[in-house]
Amino acid sequence: MLIISNKQMDLFQKGALKAFEDDMVIHLAEFSPPLFKAIKEEQLRKAIRFGMQHANEEYEVNFKGPVRLYLELMLLLGSHFDTDPQYPWANEILTNTDLDQTVRAEHLYNSIKEYRSKVNGPKDKYTLEGLENMATFARQPLVIEDKSFIKDVLDQMKLIYPQKAKYVRDEQNRVLIRSGIEAAHKYDITNLRAKVLMIILMSAFGHGCCDDPLYVWIANTLTDERITSSDARAKRLENKAATWLNHVLNYFNKLN
Repeated sequence: MLIISNKQMDLFQKGALKAFEDDMVIHLAEFSPPLFKAIKEEQLRKAIRFGMQHANEEYEVNFKGPVRLYLELMLLLGSHFDTDPQYPWANEILTNTDLDQTVRAEHLYNSIKEYRSKVNGPKDKYTLEGLENMATFARQPLVIEDKSFIKDVLDQMKLIYPQKAKYVRDEQNRVLIRSGIEAAHKYDITNLRAKVLMIILMSAFGHGCCDDPLYVWIANTLTDERITSSDARAKRLENKAATWLNHVLNYFNKLN
């Protein structure tokens, strides 16, 4: 249940909370059409409620403008962007209690504007190239060895998406890689290729992608009790990821 105090949410008076949610469904559907097409309205509403509650409870972000920006960042970086090692600036800004939420929102906006310029590129050019490289990587034999796993994964990340690898420092990506390894162990995914996939998913959808309301296909695959084999679970996750990747690439290819 979404609990937001009347005192804090002074802009969300009686009935306005639902109206704001409705507005955000329309706005975010236009903000990321391929994501909305994939998850549909009901799941987007769940993500919106998650973001509104988390922003308020963790960071006292509860005005319309800052909340809207917070939700946009969820779509851009993953629902758990606020603790993602790839984006340390987000947590630094959100936890700066010396600044009110409107000033923090302004800093977040400036940071994501810089990020998109350097990492997404003009008209998302770098992002699309990274997705295409990811698709190519998925079709090739694995060139990563267990004995040099972290180094090899870092090298591949730089080849797949060089602009992001340049923006996110090696030490931050190492933290992400270790998180991916831990997640793979948690879900009994043991083969090397699947571990790499878990890390790539975290890099693309955020370090909390295993429990993200925007990407429920990941959590559903990892927790599906009907899948009893580790290899079968890894293969299903790889197939789901390939389907998602094709969905996004097809959307943007139709625009061009």
